[in-house]
Amino acid sequence: MIELSNLYMFVLSSFLLCLAPGPDNIYVLTQGMTKSKKAAVVTTFGLCSGLIIHTSAAAFGISVIFKTSQIAFDIVKYLGAAYLLYIAYQVFIHRNEPLDLTAHGSKKGLKALYIKGFFMNILNPKVSIFFLAFLPQFVSVENGNVPLQMIILGVIFMLLTIIVFCSIGIAGNMLSSKLLQKPKIVSYMNIITSFVLVSLGIKLALSQR
Repeated sequence: MIELSNLYMFVLSSFLLCLAPGPDNIYVLTQGMTKSKKAAVVTTFGLCSGLIIHTSAAAFGISVIFKTSQIAFDIVKYLGAAYLLYIAYQVFIHRNEPLDLTAHGSKKGLKALYIKGFFMNILNPKVSIFFLAFLPQFVSVENGNVPLQMIILGVIFMLLTIIVFCSIGIAGNMLSSKLLQKPKIVSYMNIITSFVLVSLGIKLALSQR
């Protein structure tokens, strides 16, 4: 259904996009550095679950609403920015708490991380617009069933994202495991994490269609 030449180009482009420093993979990296490998992996799955929504929206044209309606775009944008700032606040006020990997490895803690990742992704309308602009470039109308082609491409993008982001998070955890034994380092990393989240929230709030 999808031409092989388009598929190869899509995989290569998607892989490079996943590697490029951005809000999501930076967040996964900080999760791996300040919490655990499992936290980074769960956060990745939360973020990638949001991609299912964006892929479906792009495939069935819902993303056009964000592209054509400034009000709809602004509502979702500001909700996303507010959520990022809320997470940043939570991280900052708990910055001096000792690192407890067992808490982050509990079902409740992992569920919270998953939900955070999910909402961080779906509350960013620019992701929907990106998918609406990116996926059609690799779709062939002649092959029919364009929505299905876009969904397949979206699933491939999601799988690549899972692989790359999990690798980033695990690598970050391995590099920082010794440093995290020092409470002050944990505090500094939490401050950096909250700063990154605030920056992302402000950037999202100031973003344009």
